[in-house]
Amino acid sequence: MSPTKALEQGGEVRIGLASLYRGDALELYRKWEEPTCIISDGPYGLGKYPGEPVTPDKLGEWYAPHIAAWSQHARPDTTLWFWNSEIGWATVHPVLALHGWHYEECCVWDKGIAHVAGNCNSKTIRGVPVVTEVAVRYTRRAALSGIDGAPLDLKDWVRSEWLRSGLPMHLANKACGVANAATRKYLTKCHLWYFPPPDAIERMAAYCERHGAPAARPYFSLDGINPPSAAQWQRMRAKWNHTHGLTNVWTEPPVHGTERIKAKNETGYLHANQKPLALMERQIRSCTDEADVVWEPFGGLFSATVAALKARRRAYASEMNAAFFKAAAQRVQEEAPATFGKLRKAA
Repeated sequence: MSPTKALEQGGEVRIGLASLYRGDALELYRKWEEPTCIISDGPYGLGKYPGEPVTPDKLGEWYAPHIAAWSQHARPDTTLWFWNSEIGWATVHPVLALHGWHYEECCVWDKGIAHVAGNCNSKTIRGVPVVTEVAVRYTRRAALSGIDGAPLDLKDWVRSEWLRSGLPMHLANKACGVANAATRKYLTKCHLWYFPPPDAIERMAAYCERHGAPAARPYFSLDGINPPSAAQWQRMRAKWNHTHGLTNVWTEPPVHGTERIKAKNETGYLHANQKPLALMERQIRSCTDEADVVWEPFGGLFSATVAALKARRRAYASEMNAAFFKAAAQRVQEEAPATFGKLRKAA
């Protein structure tokens, strides 16, 4: 479907590696591929867009059905980046935690003094000018079924799988080929638990099968039927591609110049809070690999989708506002040919 027909009827527009929808994301999640990354840049409680709460007080209630859907369709290795104001995030965090999203870190976008220079009345503000937003990283709180069918977090599950073999704890070190890391890190009950490397899971499983008590269910099996594989176990936690020298304070000016999308009459900006592509691409690259799926449920001008294409990821995005959708679809269309060129060259 063309962007014009999508504006008239609602529906999907496919542009390269991106699938764009004009409509409510709640009606679309079930149609999208499972995400490796979700970038949520939805309401802040400012009442600027139709249907947006006018204060942050009810943001948790507004986001609740979306968060429930994210939890339903996410994978164990899905990362969520949640953009908002400090008070907006604080209001929504309990809902995220309730639905199994684990807080990892809060990154702060520092827009710099130029964001307010000349636009602040020092006699009436009665506070300091706000030049920040937060981008909070969450991962899925993974759980697996124990031998009795009860859900266990990964730390308790790994320990319980070794214990049901009947083997002494110290033999886990021999199984993994380490001095003491297995018992000290992989099988510990304390907060110093360390996610076992995929090869360690395979080795412990094989060792328990050879030397442990006979069992109908394979040791460390993720599905209860087959022995574990390194690839399966690696997907039990979110990806993380580290960038040295980067902190949780991101100093980046607001979007200006050619990157900023202008209103039709050219007298102002089309979207009040367009995010820099540099920040969106930073988020996407941190937790995904090439060809992974990125969701942008509150598309706006599809900045995350454009960034996903630049990073050679696939994207699913939605936007309800007709003016935003039209400009955003054109923006993605302009990026797509460059992305195809990169992909052809890489192939």
